[in-house]
Amino acid sequence: MKTIHTITELREHLSAFRHPTFVPTMGNLHDGHLALVRQAKPLGDVMVTSIFVNRLQFLPHEDFDTYPRTLEADCHALAEAGCDVLFAPSEKELYPEPQGFTVQPPTELANMLEGHFRPGFFGGVCTVVMKLFAIVGPRVALFGKKDYQQLMVIQRMVQQFALPIEVIGGETLRAADGLALSSRNNYLSPAERQEAVQLSLALKTMAEALRAGQTDLPALEAQAIHALKTRGWKPDYLTVRQRNNLQTPSATELAPLLANAGLVLLAAARVGNTRLIDNLEI
Repeated sequence: MKTIHTITELREHLSAFRHPTFVPTMGNLHDGHLALVRQAKPLGDVMVTSIFVNRLQFLPHEDFDTYPRTLEADCHALAEAGCDVLFAPSEKELYPEPQGFTVQPPTELANMLEGHFRPGFFGGVCTVVMKLFAIVGPRVALFGKKDYQQLMVIQRMVQQFALPIEVIGGETLRAADGLALSSRNNYLSPAERQEAVQLSLALKTMAEALRAGQTDLPALEAQAIHALKTRGWKPDYLTVRQRNNLQTPSATELAPLLANAGLVLLAAARVGNTRLIDNLEI
């Protein structure tokens, strides 16, 4: 695996290839990231991964300064997974001057759910991803489905800008007990790690209620939130949405959407000081 730190060197190296595949990450890699690398590997003639902790998508009170940076371990894991090129730029390399030009996604998609609780988050994501796309020039890019709304935002951005990139969502990898793999799981204490599985269990309970004929979504969501709160969680949302646009379905839409695999359940909540997100397609 070749590790490259500058845009100029990366472009020179990739000029010998026609069909790059790309997995952008912020590092501190886990098996979910590596699964995306393995999925991307056969889809082009060179497999590129980036590691860059993007300041633009962190709010002032969030964990930019303390986000784990584990480049040496990440390099070893990527090489084992079959990555051909690691692009690991410094902040000064990617943002040599203040990023005055940004990509702002439409409010109807980006200001709900994660965008509501993390205002400006998706503008930061879209800006760095667009910049990385311009640098790498991939034909195929993979993003994890765990960040469900982020995947949809990126897919819509690529569509509206007519970028010649296929954006593929990789399935969420989970621990044996069902917890979605995440870099932020490393923040959990042993007791919090044991409790964290309750988030995925809450989504499964909501899915069972929907399959049993529950149509009162506000009541269903309130019940799920209350159940987590009684365990000491601080939920932001547990909600039922349409897969294609993340809008709330009406009661009359529920049955056909459920019959045609058109629903997704999404959740975000804090256990201790760690904010976890998860989702379940049904």
